Amino acid sequence: MNITLDDIRKDLKVALENDENLRYVDVLADTLDDALADAAVQLDTAVSALEYEILERGSNGFLGLLKKNWKIRAYEIAKTTKKVKKDEFEQMFSDDDIVETVEVIDKDGEYMVRKFNTVENGPQICLKVVLPVGNGDAVRFGEVLESVKVPSFLSIDEPAIKKAVESGTEGEYVPVGVFRHEGADDSVIVIDISSDDMHAMATVSQSGPAGADLDLSQIKKALETQGVCIPIPDEPIIEFIDHPVYGEPYEIATAPAPEDGNNAYVEYLFETDRSKLKLKESDKGQVDYKELNTIENVVEEQPLARKVPAGKGKNGKTLKGVFMPAKDGKDINLPLGKNVHVDTDGITILASCKGQALLVGDKVSVEPIHEIAGNVCAKTGNINFFGTVIVRGNVEDGYDIIASGNIEISGSVGKCNLKADGDIVINQGIMGGDQGSIIAGGSVWARFIQNTTIDVGEYLMVSDGIVNSEVTCNKKIIITGTKKQAAIKGGHLFAKEAVYTKDIGGSGGGAKTIIEVGVDPKAKIRMVELQQMQDKIQKEMDDSELNIEQLENIKKVRKRLPQDKELRLNEEKEKFEGLRAEYETNSKELSEVLEHLRNLKAVGKVSASGMVYSGTQIFVRDVKDEIRNDLKGVTFFLEDSVVRRGAYEAPDEEDLKRVPSGYSAD
Repeated sequence: MNITLDDIRKDLKVALENDENLRYVDVLADTLDDALADAAVQLDTAVSALEYEILERGSNGFLGLLKKNWKIRAYEIAKTTKKVKKDEFEQMFSDDDIVETVEVIDKDGEYMVRKFNTVENGPQICLKVVLPVGNGDAVRFGEVLESVKVPSFLSIDEPAIKKAVESGTEGEYVPVGVFRHEGADDSVIVIDISSDDMHAMATVSQSGPAGADLDLSQIKKALETQGVCIPIPDEPIIEFIDHPVYGEPYEIATAPAPEDGNNAYVEYLFETDRSKLKLKESDKGQVDYKELNTIENVVEEQPLARKVPAGKGKNGKTLKGVFMPAKDGKDINLPLGKNVHVDTDGITILASCKGQALLVGDKVSVEPIHEIAGNVCAKTGNINFFGTVIVRGNVEDGYDIIASGNIEISGSVGKCNLKADGDIVINQGIMGGDQGSIIAGGSVWARFIQNTTIDVGEYLMVSDGIVNSEVTCNKKIIITGTKKQAAIKGGHLFAKEAVYTKDIGGSGGGAKTIIEVGVDPKAKIRMVELQQMQDKIQKEMDDSELNIEQLENIKKVRKRLPQDKELRLNEEKEKFEGLRAEYETNSKELSEVLEHLRNLKAVGKVSASGMVYSGTQIFVRDVKDEIRNDLKGVTFFLEDSVVRRGAYEAPDEEDLKRVPSGYSAD
């Protein structure tokens, strides 16, 4: 047997419709209104969109005694049409995003026969018919006709009954005959008002064969006789008339009790419980246990908390009209701490600066400094902070710090990555192990630097020297110490303006030391990258051009190429055009970088108060000076396109007095 896509779709449709037909809930509650409200929440709809049947009729008893809960089965009103998203199986067969569906809940019809006696109309037999819903069973005419064959019923209007059964009575009782009335058989109502005048309990006797049932106006009149003077909703009374409870108290009316307003409270827009901040996961779901995510970073003007205003109280009344005042909710002051302010709406707390959002005591604050009392290690994880980070210990191997302000470290730094928009201050040394990197938008201060990559936006200030490191500095590199270790040994250093140190290179040879000044280091690095890229692209273009030429020659000889070779020819042409476009783009950028480097006004200077050892290479604005013999107390500078050597020149006093901006670790 072959199963087609249409068969699968039909089966899924049937399954879906069967599920939809089960959209009802059974609810148990103190009152009918409470039961309907609960059902509306569970079905995610409004009370007005519900139909229900009473499974067990409830009663509040009398003065709290013999209380009985209501049990109902509630459905969404049938034949309601709404726009909904198609189910996943529908999306497999159609590109439409929205489909119109009709939800139909099956419910049987019902009828009620009552005997009413009014001054205007006299004794009348009245019928109320509720039509069925969906595939529910309709009320049968014969059943209704049989139920009105009562000895006390004097006449029956069968056409009126038939019309009511077929069309319904739209929630009203319609006359369908006349009965013989005897007042002694009438239903009797006794109203009891609770001691707090908030509840009216009706105890009703069932009418006799020739007696009249109670109608809406008679029950309301009975309530008025007992002093009830506030408007009473019709629905509970009509429900009682339709489904009467005889011989026991039934709550027929309830006064609107006063409702106090809710007190104002603060809704926090950041996590105030730091124990709930979770480990970060990668896109693949892997957890990095270094990313402990314990800092709630915020930016300036970010909303941090919002006051939910106090609610107004809703006054009530007793059934006898006595006013019952409600209390308004209590207001509170906004919990303003440090570095926050109130928005123009008067209820929202905003951050006044970048930093860490904290709840200190009961006040919302932003702390622009994140201080770590000990080491950055497994206990702290990596640090990523919108402000300044102060570490009172060391930064252990493998742990990183990113800060939008400064980074200040009392101890040393291992194989780590530090990145700050501001300054970086390291009181001890940096031992990068050829894996660490330091990137600062401002300046860097350190005791010594070994085997580390450094990128500095302004000044690099080091006391004991730089060993085997790659350094890029946008202004000056200054070795401030005078001891033996105050030297630059090994590595490649760029400085846009100048380099000042005691010694350069080493007497025993070792790693080559290269210093370049008078150039924009980043532009120089980019120039080298572009030149290498151009060489690579040119080689690929040459290879591609050769392939095209060979295929074109074959095509000339054979008049046409096999399909696979024709496809390859087209691919090679597309590849060549792409490479040529890339080459032209890079050439344009390379020309701009070279023009920028030629136009630099920085002269460039390298100055050593001690020794410059042979083997060292000095570049001043791309002009090379390779040191073949040891030199002492010398300054290298450019003159007439030649690197000259002059007497040692000390750095400016202003440069030596330079201190970190903002906060200090001292």
